[in-house]
Amino acid sequence: MNEFQLKYGTNPNQKPARIYMADGSDLPVQILNGRPGYINFLDAFNSWQLVRDLKKALGQPAAASFKHVSPAGAAIGLPLDDTLRAMYHIAPETELSPLACAYARARGADRMSSFGDWIALSDVCDLSTAKLIQHEVSDGIIAPGYDADALEVLKGKKKGNYAIVQIDPSYEPQPLETRTVFGVTFEQGRQDLAISNETMLQNIVTENKFISDEQRRDLIISLIVLKYTQSNSVCYVQDGQTIGVGAGQQSRVHCTRLAGQKADNWQLRHMPKVLALPFRDDVAKPNRDNAIDVYIGDTPEDVIGDDVWAETFTEQPAPLTAAEKRAWLDAVTGVSLGSDAFFPFGDNIERARRSGVTAIVQPGGSIRDGQVIDTCNKYNIAMAFCGIRLFHH
Repeated sequence: MNEFQLKYGTNPNQKPARIYMADGSDLPVQILNGRPGYINFLDAFNSWQLVRDLKKALGQPAAASFKHVSPAGAAIGLPLDDTLRAMYHIAPETELSPLACAYARARGADRMSSFGDWIALSDVCDLSTAKLIQHEVSDGIIAPGYDADALEVLKGKKKGNYAIVQIDPSYEPQPLETRTVFGVTFEQGRQDLAISNETMLQNIVTENKFISDEQRRDLIISLIVLKYTQSNSVCYVQDGQTIGVGAGQQSRVHCTRLAGQKADNWQLRHMPKVLALPFRDDVAKPNRDNAIDVYIGDTPEDVIGDDVWAETFTEQPAPLTAAEKRAWLDAVTGVSLGSDAFFPFGDNIERARRSGVTAIVQPGGSIRDGQVIDTCNKYNIAMAFCGIRLFHH
């Protein structure tokens, strides 16, 4: 198949629309179910590259949850402890393959943003992963293959209309890529930068030179995620998964704040008080996620107020105080942070350390690098300059 006709482009009025191979070759994908759209394919091809890179760099199954051409979450397939299972609405007895763990973590990083996501898997989708996806609100999936029983489960989603795409894992695009904007054609070399500990984490510029193996892994995850995230972007990572991605902001410190708030929310979801919220049995997972997001935010009265709590809970929860939240976050440590371009001011570091960041990777190259390094030294944060920008547009 050389081309695939789409219902419409980015918006319903943008017709006709299609994907096709300009050189006359076959598309590297098969549509096994449903009818993916224009944005679906943008998510699919970007997310596939991300999980492929993660698998190549770290040697473990990887998954990504994409929305609007940026990752809401990405992860490798490390096992989930009981707390993460509770946070991600997974029963203790549910068996999870490494690939299923990867998707649970990717989806769980920012469940609010992952609602209606596009999924990418680095490996053949197995039944364990398909059963996990079965109960999440999602638009579609791309993977290098599907076990027969997994495919049948996925085909049952969205009343049989769930978009399922299979990609040829051996496919490599041409070294030059083009796009057209306002009738003008742009051409550039494809972003095929290999990201690894050896290429990115050797130039540690701070007084603290120690970065653990686990944090090196997490810093590599952050850079690979940033490679496929709309710029400006920063990415917080802990324990093999993103916990906060800030994408598409014009100001870098606003990226750091946005992603930092997401990371803080992920940390607060670990709190026993949050895990013990007394939800009514008829409250679905998306509504629980929404309620948790409000409860740990600045206006908890919107879900636990006297006039509304009974809509969601079996008894009225006590509020989570600012002091309780700050005490919990002050104990967080070992978080890694990557940035797709240099930090221009030390304020980014000031914000990052409040989310438990102890290791950073960024390109460097600002006229204020000295100030940024001094701020890291102030908090004993280790920082590496990778020396290369990772803008994505």
